[in-house]
Amino acid sequence: MATRATTAGTFHDVGRDGTADIERSVEQTLGHLRALDPPVAETANQPLTLEDLYRDQRMRMVRLAILLVDDPATAEDVVQEAFTGLYRNWSGLRDAKAAVGYLRTAVVNGSRSILRRRKTAREYQPPHQPDARSAESLAMLTAEHQAIVAALSELPARQREVLVLRYYGDLSEAEISEATGISKGTVKSTASRALEALQKIMRGS
Repeated sequence: MATRATTAGTFHDVGRDGTADIERSVEQTLGHLRALDPPVAETANQPLTLEDLYRDQRMRMVRLAILLVDDPATAEDVVQEAFTGLYRNWSGLRDAKAAVGYLRTAVVNGSRSILRRRKTAREYQPPHQPDARSAESLAMLTAEHQAIVAALSELPARQREVLVLRYYGDLSEAEISEATGISKGTVKSTASRALEALQKIMRGS
C-alpha cells in the first residue's frame, strides 16, 4: 500500500481503493486553477491592510467559492460577505494567516448556506453579473478538466469542500479541519469517500 505525501502533507492512501487515477485528475485540474492565481505580494515588515488582503486573496476566494457553489455571480456574493465580515472583525485579525483563515472559513460557511437554500429555492437569481475573470478561468480548462469540475458539483457539499480545499486550496488536513469544522480523521475519511464517489460519477458519464 503506497502512501502519497504532498506539499501539504499526507492526504490519501493511493492504491487502497483504486482511486489513484481520479485523485491524480482532481489534483491536476484544481492545481491548474491554483496556478492561475497571482503571486501574493511581499508585505514583510509592513503593516497588513485590508487592501492588501483584498488584492491578494479576492480572486482566490472567488474561484474557491465558484468550485463550491457552481455559479460565478453567487460566488462573488459569498466572497463579498466574507470580506464584509473580515472588516467587522479586523481588530482581532491583524495577523495575515489568521485573516486568510477567517476568509476561507467564511467562504466555506457562506457556500454551505447557499447550497442549503437551493434545496428549497432552486429559482434563486443572483443580483448582479459575475466578474468575467473568475468565470473565464474555468472556461479555459480542457474538456477533461471541465468534466472533473462538473463531477465535483455532483458530490455532497462536505465531500466537495474537502477535495476543493485540498487540491485547489493546497491545504493540509489540519487546515481543512479548521476551515470546515470537522476533525482531521473525518477529513481523511471524507476525502476517501469523495474520491470513490467521484470515480463512479466519471465512469457513468
